[in-house]
Amino acid sequence: MPRYKLTIEYVGTSFVGWQRQDNGYSVQQALEEAVAGFCQSHVTLHAAGRTDAGVHALGQVAHVTLPRDYPPDRVRDALNAHLRPRPVAVIGVETVCETFHARFSAVERRYLYRIVNRRAPVALEQDRAWWVPSRLDVPAMSQAALVLIGRHDFSTFRASECQANSPIRTLDELFVERQGEEIRITARARSFLHHQVRNMVGTLRRVGEGKWTSEDVRHALDARDRRAGGQTAPACGLYLTGVRY
Repeated sequence: MPRYKLTIEYVGTSFVGWQRQDNGYSVQQALEEAVAGFCQSHVTLHAAGRTDAGVHALGQVAHVTLPRDYPPDRVRDALNAHLRPRPVAVIGVETVCETFHARFSAVERRYLYRIVNRRAPVALEQDRAWWVPSRLDVPAMSQAALVLIGRHDFSTFRASECQANSPIRTLDELFVERQGEEIRITARARSFLHHQVRNMVGTLRRVGEGKWTSEDVRHALDARDRRAGGQTAPACGLYLTGVRY
């Protein structure tokens, strides 16, 4: 049976996350129901990353095996028709070999975290970014971010419910920049721990406020203890922007 790679974008605000759960409606459920509506087949979609409730995606990747061959464009259009009016869109479909796996074949995942840094509260971006009214020192945040790049034990930035076998990860990029009133933090790695990006962002906020220095971030990393790090930044500012294979 043919396997398809789906590239998906969604607004995560109204979902309990990517993965099917008993406590609410998930992105995975929306897509699986769309597949069932299209080809009358009950399938399981596998994603590159299990985004949390409230987290958005610009380039989530999933794979699905369908009961017969369809042109990729037809799969895209049919799924989008069945997804309406939910805030989920399949923006690309391609056929892949049967050994392709959206999660295990991935060699890099990229995330973006958005902070609106201004005195006035947000209206249009209320569920799309983290509003921080106090002026943040972006050069200091950039310098502190360098401490976290490389291969480390990221226990300090790992959620207590994280199911990963090891806290060791290699962070290839953590870049902080200001674009007007918005601060954009990009992170790139083969894989991340649960809440790792959000916990790193919460820690960098302390630096931006002048409460911590780069050395404090280093001490927190070396502590290998979640209690030593900053707050967990809210889900609304996080976007899965792409996956490389």
